[in-house]
Amino acid sequence: MILDKIFTGKIRVQLLTKLLLNPASTVYLRGLERDLGVSSNTVRLELNKLSDMQLIQEHAETINTKTKHYKVNTKHPMFKSLRGVILQHVGLDQIIENVLEKLGNVDEVYLTGDLALGKNSPFVDLVLVGDIDKAYLYNLIEKAETLIDKKIRVGLYLPQEFTEDKLKDVGVFMKLI
Repeated sequence: MILDKIFTGKIRVQLLTKLLLNPASTVYLRGLERDLGVSSNTVRLELNKLSDMQLIQEHAETINTKTKHYKVNTKHPMFKSLRGVILQHVGLDQIIENVLEKLGNVDEVYLTGDLALGKNSPFVDLVLVGDIDKAYLYNLIEKAETLIDKKIRVGLYLPQEFTEDKLKDVGVFMKLI
C-alpha cells in the first residue's frame, strides 16, 4: 500500500512538506541536507523512495551538470490529495476556509516566508490584495490562529497599488488565490 510508504519518518514528512507546499520549487541533495539537518545519505534514501513511488521527478538542471534536481510530480494521481494533507498539516486549509473565503473582496493571496519555502513555521505570512475590511479580517485571523496554533502575519494592498514587483524583496512567494 502506497500510504504505508508515504508517511513513515520525520524526514519524509519534511521533504513532502517542502515539495507539496510549493509545487513549482525544485530541490537538490546538498540543499536538502543543509535545510533538513541530516546526512546526505539519509536524504538520498528518501529521495530514492519518493522517486520510486513516482511522487517526485528527477531532472538535471543543465546538460553540463551532475547535480540532480527533484520536483514534485503534479500529475501523480495522489498529488492533490497529498497536497491537501500537507495544507492541513501546516494549517493553510483552515486559513483559506475560515478567513479568505469569508472576506469576499480578496483578489489575490500570496504565501511568503518559511511556508512558501516549504519549511514548517510557527508563522503564516500572507500578502492579501483587495478591498478588505481590516477589523473583520483581524477578527477572523484571531479565530483562525487558535485553530491552527500559528500566528498569522498579513500585508494588505489595494488592487490599484499592488504589483508582483512588490514581492521581489520577500524572497520566495507562492500565489494561493
